[in-house]
Amino acid sequence: MFEGPFRTSIVGRAIKSGLLEIDLVQLREFATDDRRTVDEAPFGGGPGMVLKAGPLADAVDSIAANSPDGKKPHVILMSAQGLPLTHRRAQQLSQKDELVLVCGHYEGVDERFIEICVDEEISIGDFVMTGGEIPAMALADAVVRLIPGVLGGEDSNKYDSFTSGADALLEGPVYTRPANYRGMKVPEVLLSGDHSKIDAWKRTQALRRTEARRPDLLKGWPPDGAS
Repeated sequence: MFEGPFRTSIVGRAIKSGLLEIDLVQLREFATDDRRTVDEAPFGGGPGMVLKAGPLADAVDSIAANSPDGKKPHVILMSAQGLPLTHRRAQQLSQKDELVLVCGHYEGVDERFIEICVDEEISIGDFVMTGGEIPAMALADAVVRLIPGVLGGEDSNKYDSFTSGADALLEGPVYTRPANYRGMKVPEVLLSGDHSKIDAWKRTQALRRTEARRPDLLKGWPPDGAS
């Protein structure tokens, strides 16, 4: 599932250029029986299967043992019960030297593995998926694009929605050529060349769009340092 997304586009180019390294670890390689079992029925009954603590912990330990600096990497469990992934958290994670993303599956993972190995649980939304693979891809993409040099220009992500450069607002509308498409014209201010007026227009549009689509983001706004 991971090879396609991680070999293409921005993530793929970043790997080829040596800006980051992504290793895929197969959990079944750490099973101890001939059938390579990594899940069992839950104690106490109930539906579904639970990923065993042993293979999961051994997999994480193997990664830590091969860590360049010998330190335990930051371990994240992708879980619907985790804290929501935000742009700010992605920025913080992009500054860490090594991350381990654990993909939950089935009914969940043995709680003892979480207590022993996991540093934090992260969710990509208030919904449940069949596994943590797609959420892990989403987190990886959000983090990788924030690594210096990945997007090229230093300001490439400065004014994205939720960023400090955008005062944590949603980004306003953007336009490109032609200036007139099906009778719909680009706002004149964007063609004026007056950068102060353009910046003011963009800020106003960002506020309007945030108020219309995500009014919750305006609670306590502006953030510290914004003006």
